[in-house]
Amino acid sequence: MFFRKTEEEPAKLSPELQELRAALAKANLPEAVAAVAKKELERLEKTDPSVAEYSIGLNYLEFLLGLPWNRSTDDNLDLGNAEIILERRHYGLRPVKERVLEFLAGRTLCSLQASRVLVVDDEEIARTNLEYILRKDGYQVATAASGLEALDRLKEQDFDLVLTDLKMEKMDGLQLLESVKQTAPATDIIMITGYATVATAVDALRKGAAHYLSKPINLDELRSSVREIIDKKRHFQLSQGPVLCFAGPPGTGKTSIGQAVAEALGRKFVRLSLAGLRDEAELRGHRRTYVGAMPGRIINELRRLEVNNPVFMLDEIDKIGQDFRGDPASVLLEILDPEQNRHFVDHYLDVPFDLSRVMFIATANIVETLPAPLLDRLEVIQFSGYTEHEKKEIAKKFLLPKQLRTHGLANLAVEVADDAVVKVIRDYTREAGLRQLERELATICRKLARLALQNKSAAGSLAVDELMVEKLLGPRKFTHEAAEGENRVGVATGLVWTEFGGEIIFVEATRMKGVRQLILTGSLGDVLRESAQTALSYVRSHARELGIDPDFFKESDIHIHIPSGAIPKEGPSAGVTIAMALISLLTGRPARRAAALSGEMTLNGRLLPVSGIREKLLAAQRAGVTTVILPQGNEVDVRSLGDEVKEGLEIIMAEEVGQIVDKVLLAEPQ
Repeated sequence: MFFRKTEEEPAKLSPELQELRAALAKANLPEAVAAVAKKELERLEKTDPSVAEYSIGLNYLEFLLGLPWNRSTDDNLDLGNAEIILERRHYGLRPVKERVLEFLAGRTLCSLQASRVLVVDDEEIARTNLEYILRKDGYQVATAASGLEALDRLKEQDFDLVLTDLKMEKMDGLQLLESVKQTAPATDIIMITGYATVATAVDALRKGAAHYLSKPINLDELRSSVREIIDKKRHFQLSQGPVLCFAGPPGTGKTSIGQAVAEALGRKFVRLSLAGLRDEAELRGHRRTYVGAMPGRIINELRRLEVNNPVFMLDEIDKIGQDFRGDPASVLLEILDPEQNRHFVDHYLDVPFDLSRVMFIATANIVETLPAPLLDRLEVIQFSGYTEHEKKEIAKKFLLPKQLRTHGLANLAVEVADDAVVKVIRDYTREAGLRQLERELATICRKLARLALQNKSAAGSLAVDELMVEKLLGPRKFTHEAAEGENRVGVATGLVWTEFGGEIIFVEATRMKGVRQLILTGSLGDVLRESAQTALSYVRSHARELGIDPDFFKESDIHIHIPSGAIPKEGPSAGVTIAMALISLLTGRPARRAAALSGEMTLNGRLLPVSGIREKLLAAQRAGVTTVILPQGNEVDVRSLGDEVKEGLEIIMAEEVGQIVDKVLLAEPQ
């Protein structure tokens, strides 16, 4: 037997459904979301609690109500405070800090700029009253007595909002509306009339009016409508800014700078690692038709933070994967595009969520591997490696005090000499960033803590000098390959740029009897193989000029090898280094170990500019190189670098290979 529902039946709802109904009434959800939630609740009221669909629907509604649809934190727009935070938390990184502060300054100005409103009415009293009310609310207000005068005002300057009367002589409000939408489509319009009818309201809204008010005007409704439209425009303006991408070697402070930005703005911070992410459902969620469906990590983190405008760091964006489960990078195209993320749809939610208030910051080691459409949405800020002086200062001001506190040595008189810190940097680390340096300092602190406990008489004072460093850390882990190695025939020193910063390489060339083969080993990529082919062709075509037998390749094989064969190598920067190794081999003149080269070369021997100059010069300093040879096209990059980066280096700029042969090779053959 079937029973028809009665009006009293809602009172028999389970307590959890009653709580949901009450929460839904108070939630102030967006209109489209509220409609979906109401429909889902009505379906649950008709569903038996014992079936699986009931718990699925219940969890969905609870999740929907738990999202921060309207909850935001207020931004701290004190630029001076932001600068203090960045300086306090980071040493160096001046170009990065400047760019971050410029970014924050732009957002601050957009937020503080007063909105401009144009009041159009042929009655002076109405114009004066509206002008007084809006100026009192902090808006810049201009007035016009007719539609034609209003158009002239709009040609002179931009307005965020126009309030216009409907009935006016010569040009009425609807005609003005049509003209404004053609000449200034970004300007919103509120129509005001004493002859309000449904037909005129529908006509005005259909032609693009943002709102429609009837006279006599309700001041609270007017203020609320103006504020809502202005806030929406201001929010949209702020969300149009670039998405920053911090790119650079590991350990250079990309994540901590993102945290400093969040602290400066007074926003919550969340970090999401994308390394190895292959399933796009992890970002976009699963559809509720699947058993165990879950929302994506973006929406989940927003629910956990309980605000809709955190600083969201997408870490290791260049390590994102792709397989049969989809392409997560394609989801990022929507998430990071201000035009699209205002209506981001998570598959689990199945309703749009506005992500435009979120400040996204991405990090990567190498941005060249990113898909072009994704890279187009990012503004890349390069993080360079640290100089030896910067590492020493960071160790003294940040890393050592942190490790001393961590290992219980803060209250003991521990003195670490500057020479000891420099020895750790030179002999126990070989990196662009600071992670290995921090690990070595932590090792020293652990051993000091043990010494303090074993020898209590020495616990009051612990001094660490260069000799003590070697006792605590053992024999040095790295040597200065260039400075301490021998000059050899067929071995040239090169500088390359990797995801870990600048690196030094040695290109080896040898010749043997054979059948005119060029053998390339060392896990070389296609571009590097082509560079070797180009270098050999240059040497063969310029053999007489270089003092080489033109028939050297007739009954020979040439073998070019770049050591560390297990590490893949790619890029054009080693072209000139390969050419120098070949010329050294074929002339018998040893190549100077302490002279390092970097540059792409053409078949005619011209040197083309390459990237990563700062990182390569820092790598040269770490390896003990004394002379660096670069293409003439990189002169502007060298001039822009600080003296610390160029300290101890003789930098030679060259346009052609012929200009550098005598600078790299010793005069006498062996």
